[in-house]
Amino acid sequence: MMKQSMLFTVLCFLILSSCSGDFELDKESPTSTLWYDKPASVFEESLLIGNGQIGATIFGGVSNEKIYLNDATLWSGEPRSGYDTITAFKEIPKIREMLRNEDYNQANKLNRRFQGHFSASYAPLGTLYLEFPNQNSYQNYYRDLNVENAISRVYYEVDGVKFQRDYFISYPDQMMVIRIKTNEKEALNFDVRFDSQLRYSTTSSSDDLIVDGYAPYFAAPAYRKNVVDPIRFDPDRGIHFATILNMHKCDGSINVKDTTLSVRNATTAELRVSIATSFNGYDKDPVLEGKPYKENAIQKLEAAKSKGYREIRKNHIDDFSSYMNRVSLSLGENTVPNEPIDVRLKAYAKGAEDPNLESLYFQFGRYLMISSSRTPEVPANLQGIWNHMIRPPWSSNYTLNINTQENYWLAESGNLSEFHQPLLSFIKNIASSGEVTAKRFYGINEGWTSCHNSDIWAISNAVGGFGQGDPRWASWNMSGPWLATHLWNHFEYTQNLEYLRKDAYPLLKGSALFCLKWMVKDKNGNWITSPSTSPENVFVTDKGFVGATLYGATADLAIIRECLIQTREAARTLGIDKEFQDCITSVLENMYPYQIGQDGSLQEWYHDWKDKNPLHRHQSHLYGLFPGNHITVDESPEIAKACAKALEIKGDETTGWSKGWRFNLWARLHDGERAYKMYRELLRYTEPGSKNKGGTYPNLLDAHPPFQIDGNFGGAAGVIEMLMQSNNEQITLLPSLPKAWSCGTVKGICARGGITIDMSWKDGKVTLLKGTSKINRDVTFVFNGENKTLSLRKGETTSIL
Repeated sequence: MMKQSMLFTVLCFLILSSCSGDFELDKESPTSTLWYDKPASVFEESLLIGNGQIGATIFGGVSNEKIYLNDATLWSGEPRSGYDTITAFKEIPKIREMLRNEDYNQANKLNRRFQGHFSASYAPLGTLYLEFPNQNSYQNYYRDLNVENAISRVYYEVDGVKFQRDYFISYPDQMMVIRIKTNEKEALNFDVRFDSQLRYSTTSSSDDLIVDGYAPYFAAPAYRKNVVDPIRFDPDRGIHFATILNMHKCDGSINVKDTTLSVRNATTAELRVSIATSFNGYDKDPVLEGKPYKENAIQKLEAAKSKGYREIRKNHIDDFSSYMNRVSLSLGENTVPNEPIDVRLKAYAKGAEDPNLESLYFQFGRYLMISSSRTPEVPANLQGIWNHMIRPPWSSNYTLNINTQENYWLAESGNLSEFHQPLLSFIKNIASSGEVTAKRFYGINEGWTSCHNSDIWAISNAVGGFGQGDPRWASWNMSGPWLATHLWNHFEYTQNLEYLRKDAYPLLKGSALFCLKWMVKDKNGNWITSPSTSPENVFVTDKGFVGATLYGATADLAIIRECLIQTREAARTLGIDKEFQDCITSVLENMYPYQIGQDGSLQEWYHDWKDKNPLHRHQSHLYGLFPGNHITVDESPEIAKACAKALEIKGDETTGWSKGWRFNLWARLHDGERAYKMYRELLRYTEPGSKNKGGTYPNLLDAHPPFQIDGNFGGAAGVIEMLMQSNNEQITLLPSLPKAWSCGTVKGICARGGITIDMSWKDGKVTLLKGTSKINRDVTFVFNGENKTLSLRKGETTSIL
């Protein structure tokens, strides 16, 4: 470890002391920089950049650089139609009768009839290749990614000549920029090529390579192994795209021939990459009603034509850092040498203390959100916006039984409320299609719902290929009320009444209406759901039957409780719909209550049945504890204790996103040491290609495995849950502080009620506390064993301690 640290120090000295011209490569902060001493060989070692729509994966190769390109709006498929022919709802009385008779086998079979089309798939746009001749032998290699300014860099030397590349994707100027330079005149020679797994053609001009292509209109999920012609193209169907590679500035010669752009005898070159697609909305045909994607790609380049590199770079940094710098976090003194991230991860996995790595992982989560969630109506998917496979795992879609929602647990508390908007606006789209799903699949003419999967076309039906999917995952229909809770969550943090009145409440009410109409009464007069499943899990009855379909699964009822509570509170806040409020109250008072099993754990099933796999990755029946808020250690201690018992039974060994969820659950239980253990589990080093459950790859991405971004977001959110928990009336500080974080400082995190918090602590006690409120309000702070109620004034920072 000392050898690596000394190598980095020497390298930084050499760079600082001997680089000529405007080489600005210098030693970066270990709390804001991922750096490595060799190029990436696989995706899980690469570095990701993005502007919320365009994404790039940087490998940092020397003689051959490979860059995967993506666009958030480039998916397979097209708007769905034909739902009027679906009559699945006619089977509901029959399946409910089977369940009343405890005939779970036949009910499970019949539950397949509620399935429709599979979702579309997020597509890889293509790969950009930079090829540098005669650079196979190199020294002093260094590459990094600064999460504060979203710039990735590569530095190396060949025969004493220094080369540097800078990469970033600008949101203000809507393009990717790559600047390549050397310290020796006319020593820079390289070729640029583009390739794609999609259909495309290439044309050229004096300084440009112009790509015109289109995505498949059909892409079968990767887990469907026996599909004939799983990828289907038609130039008259699907989303089209344009990519323009523009050599904006070069002091050498430029030659464009066929599919290659060549630079010779240069000292500096600047490549600009503009991308646009024809996607024009979830309900618009991308060919007949699509955006003029070629013209848009050209327009972006033209708009920035008069701007030099430094201006575009400064605009990019000012924009990105304005969001990143809202929050800072220090978790104590760090004595770990500033070594490559993979080296630090390996040491951490062996038990080393590295508070800077822990805070960097948190900030990396915020970095990924800014980089992947900035396109209206297009939320971050299972891989954010970074995907290089034409049939990616689980279609890289919106998996709505946890994963898409987990992507956004960080948004509000992490002071990135604007980046919640892609999901919030998407909910409006899926609610529209969800009205059709409610009617045609479930026979409900009021409200809306959605199911297990969705995509850029906002499909809301239960997927499964009309009966091919296992009901344990394909037939679940409760993602609508789960999604709807994000609407109230956004209001809680922003206190924007106009948003609540105009946007959030109508959608919340629509979701609540579906829930009220969907529920039926059990034999004891309690409201339950029927049919019901618990996401991706299966039960074993007392008679030994193994199945997924039942009535009154705890997860269903927990999600519905949270949705109804929030809808009622929204109506009260707006002073409207008194009769509807009373209806909700009556139903809430008569819902089937939480049950504690003989083993002391919260029951997942209506009856005290066992899980086929007690260690199952999902813990959906604990939803009311987190991300819900109606189970708490203070107000429902027995249920909270039963949640803890359920987590103990499941253990800590699970997939990446599940570790992120369990991390937050333990934090909500105020068990700081167990939560911290889960955080360390989440950061456990995982070799690329390993099948080990959970952990972190060398580039800090979450290992599901394979890569899924939800674990990163869930992990970052959990850090805040350890440091602060809140509702609209009360903010609890350091509720789950572990001994490892006995001292620290955090600034800029957000609490419900519209409060921003700055805080320092020492020996586990708060020593400095400031609050800034979006509105005039009274709020109670709980810290150091005391309750302190204060009146905060809108826009003013109040020193509380």
